[in-house]
Amino acid sequence: MAEVHGTYDPRFEAVRDALANTLDQGMDVGASVAVVHEGETVVDIWGGFADEAKTKAWERDTIINVWSTTKTMTALCALLLADRGDLDFDAPVAKYWPEFKAAGKENVEVRHLMSHNAGLSGWQEPMKPEDLYDWEKATSLLAGQEPWWDPGTASGYHAVTQGYLVGEVVRRITGKSVGAFFADEFAGPLGADFHIGTPAECDDRVALVIPPPPLDMGTVDPTSIPIRTLANPPLSAEQSWEIPWRRAEIPAAGGHGNARSVAAVQALLSNGGELGGKRFLSPEGCEVVLKEQSHTTDLVLGLPIRFGMGYGLTSDEMPLGPNPRTCFWGGWGGSLVLIDMDARLCITYVMNKMGEGTLGDFRGVSVAAAAFGSLAGS
Repeated sequence: MAEVHGTYDPRFEAVRDALANTLDQGMDVGASVAVVHEGETVVDIWGGFADEAKTKAWERDTIINVWSTTKTMTALCALLLADRGDLDFDAPVAKYWPEFKAAGKENVEVRHLMSHNAGLSGWQEPMKPEDLYDWEKATSLLAGQEPWWDPGTASGYHAVTQGYLVGEVVRRITGKSVGAFFADEFAGPLGADFHIGTPAECDDRVALVIPPPPLDMGTVDPTSIPIRTLANPPLSAEQSWEIPWRRAEIPAAGGHGNARSVAAVQALLSNGGELGGKRFLSPEGCEVVLKEQSHTTDLVLGLPIRFGMGYGLTSDEMPLGPNPRTCFWGGWGGSLVLIDMDARLCITYVMNKMGEGTLGDFRGVSVAAAAFGSLAGS
């Protein structure tokens, strides 16, 4: 069995075994897993290698780009502002960002941004990969753009744009960038090693993602919503290796952390808004996540998905576990955060070897299944 480091409650030995199995089978090169139950960390483990050549061990403090798992951190920033009364999810975006009302978007509401329902899943104007480092350009183009479908009628995964859209609302309300606001309100107080805009002092601990196999796009219509969303700008996994990517605030895709740091923040939702004796969100503020905003076949992902406020929700098509009050999101290639508010359980998985999916794969599912099974058997 592959060597797994860290600590775990003996009740959750199956979670250790799940990580060891994916390492043994070559599904993982390096990865970390954390489980928080009722506000207490019951699993904090890691194993394998930080590089594809397997010359450098994955260490306790190794961090990596987690792609869209970052979205859950950005969502929490908005949830906090809403809980404080500074943000109304049912208000027009233009209330906070006046320029956004251009091109017929006067009635687009903040909740549409949070649930991928805004019709702005990509940029209409051509974008170069390095344009993602230009906050003003990325946000102003979206503010001036006409929606690609009637907002609020369907979801279309805002793969990269959601971070700029929600992040700009956060900036307009607080006067801080979303990365700075997240650091001040969550990462700092919780001691979480998660960064939206990763500083130079972290560079020697950053592992590089191992890109997935190239996608065969075949004869996909280049004018379709999925292609316009995912190919402008053309994004490669290797771009996350670049220092400018690391330094930039890309709040839907550029966060760096590990399973421990993801769980250290996201367990707020599974524990009623409180961790370490400090309250961050009211219980009611946590419940907002579960308010269904749409339940349709997503126009970008092509899958039936149920969106709440900033998170995907459990559904018949995509059951996340045994309990109904469960939400999740994952990152390109496989990272995953799953939050069960009924069981007061938060499960996180972060790795370097990217798979082909955007919503997780067998590795994260096997970790989650082991955690649920361990809890049921304890």
